[in-house]
Amino acid sequence: MIALLFILSALTASAQSVSFNQHVRPILSDKCYACHGPDSASAQSKLRLDQPGHNRGADILKRVTSKSPVLRMPPQYAGKDPLSPAEIDTLRRWIESGARYESHWAFSPPARPPLPEVRDSKWVRNPIDHFILARLEQEGLAPSPEAAPAKLRRRAALDLTGLPPNPQSSPYEAFIDTLLASPRHAERMALDWLEAARYADTNGYQSDGVRDMWRWRDWVIQAFASNMPFDRFTVEQIAGDLLPNPTMDQRLATGFHRNHRTSAEGGIVDEEFRVEYVADRTETTANVWLGLTVGCARCHDHKYDPIPQKDFYRLFAFFNSVPERGFVWNFGNEPPLMKAPLPDQALRLAELDARVSQAQSRWNALQALIEQRRPQWAENQANLDWTPTEGLTAHLPLHAHQDFKSVPGPNGPALQFNSNRYLNTSGESARFNNQDPFTFAAWIKPETENGAILSHSEDYFEGSGHTLYILNGKLRLHAIFRWSDLGMRIESAEPLQQGQWQHVAATYDGSMRAAGVRMYVNGRPVKTNILFDYMIWPITLKAPLRIGAGGGLRFNGAIGDARVYNRALSPLEAASLAGDRDATLRLAFLDLGAPPEVQKSRAELKAATTARDQFLGTIPTSMVMAELPEPRETRVLLRGAYDAPGDPVSPAVPSILQIGRASCRERV
Repeated sequence: MIALLFILSALTASAQSVSFNQHVRPILSDKCYACHGPDSASAQSKLRLDQPGHNRGADILKRVTSKSPVLRMPPQYAGKDPLSPAEIDTLRRWIESGARYESHWAFSPPARPPLPEVRDSKWVRNPIDHFILARLEQEGLAPSPEAAPAKLRRRAALDLTGLPPNPQSSPYEAFIDTLLASPRHAERMALDWLEAARYADTNGYQSDGVRDMWRWRDWVIQAFASNMPFDRFTVEQIAGDLLPNPTMDQRLATGFHRNHRTSAEGGIVDEEFRVEYVADRTETTANVWLGLTVGCARCHDHKYDPIPQKDFYRLFAFFNSVPERGFVWNFGNEPPLMKAPLPDQALRLAELDARVSQAQSRWNALQALIEQRRPQWAENQANLDWTPTEGLTAHLPLHAHQDFKSVPGPNGPALQFNSNRYLNTSGESARFNNQDPFTFAAWIKPETENGAILSHSEDYFEGSGHTLYILNGKLRLHAIFRWSDLGMRIESAEPLQQGQWQHVAATYDGSMRAAGVRMYVNGRPVKTNILFDYMIWPITLKAPLRIGAGGGLRFNGAIGDARVYNRALSPLEAASLAGDRDATLRLAFLDLGAPPEVQKSRAELKAATTARDQFLGTIPTSMVMAELPEPRETRVLLRGAYDAPGDPVSPAVPSILQIGRASCRERV
């Protein structure tokens, strides 16, 4: 309202007065600032017409009125038209009145102007009406008659809710109160905010993959419905995650800055698009909260607003430490994200968590009984033949096979493989997607340092699919959609033993991260090195499950007891497959020898955990803001290019606001 009063006051100002902001600044910005403004890179002399104390009034008038194409300003070669007589007169009157500068109106506290005098004060009902009526009288116009009540109700309903009114008999003021209390009013109010926040439930680039940000949208609607104070509305959206012990809603609010477009286009430069996302947040923050278009300052000092390039990157630094990549998953929300249950879902989840906790407590209480009974049972299990079977989708004991030489293995017969002999089986048993957990395991006796042990993949090295290798003597797992940018590659830190039987296993937990891979040699976990990690695309192909072949490589040596599971085996299960007698007895006891109360408690814990996990899968997520443990270094990017870093900068608001600098962890 104050801003409107200020504008209306300016409109009614005397025609003889000259305001720098209203009358002079537009002339200088259009005709002079390109060479004599705030952008030092394009300065043609030391003369600065955007700052006081630099101009010489008589000289300025002489140059803008010169008839000489060489002396006249703006110069003819600049492609600018000469100042019009009216513009010259405005400059003359401004200079004669003292050439007083005014700060940009956007950085000046608004001042309430005096109410203008009007002739027909009976029409005035509030302070704004003074300014409207004064302008009408200035133009020789009169106010329109008051509209009929039905029209007023219709206008109010459409403006406040976007919907026509229902038949009402209540007084007008009560009718307005009803509209303001309606959830439709909050939705109507939220529309403009969602647009400012670039809200969408798709990614926006090329294939335009889906995302789910409607939980953040609902937060905005609820904020308007509850008449949330604007300072809180601001803080929670910009930095809710950085508040002390943030609530779910405060973290959810930060989805404001995850609504920008994201790209899953193959071949993009990852860092280039990550920088684009941060720049988008910077420009959106300035547009929405500062009313400034700071985007020009991404490449150079702003030519018309007091925003130097360094200030753009100081603001940029606040948003530069989000743990994200430029190349995103195109099938849903991209980390960082959070579960955002609806109220009824939160209640149900609390119930399921309580059941899991209770079942876990009962299970924990039985551990002493398990430890007591297991040794007694184990004494009579000399001939025990037990291995993990839950989730086993392929088990290939590899007995004698046509065209293969059978050899004795540590766990039954095995087959001798070479470059000309490998096995194909149905590929259905090993068809896993990027979010599907799995385990590949086998006994192997390698004779060379390179070969494929198990695979469900295209038969060339950079092909799509899953393959467990021995490469350069090390255990290697590939899960590939596209070799160059979509998949993961992990290998053991130490080489395997050549010419010796050893059990190998690789498990994956379905997390779409290479950190979810574990490798075991002879039942013991081994250190791994991550070679590539971006498992964000579904892997779908029709290929056989191959033993002794895959990725264009063939295994030379013996393979026995090859297994594929549709889950990630536990360390104890991996040890059991490798022949660890104690691990086998511990696991087998729970299946075969545990007392009824143990069996019941184990089944209850599994059922409760499964029910909770399945329900978790139905809860919507929303992308949110988060900070890296250590902030990224931020530098000025020369001409805005992601690969042209300049001077380092620290996070700070634009210097024109005179608020000072802050830590990147103090986005608040």
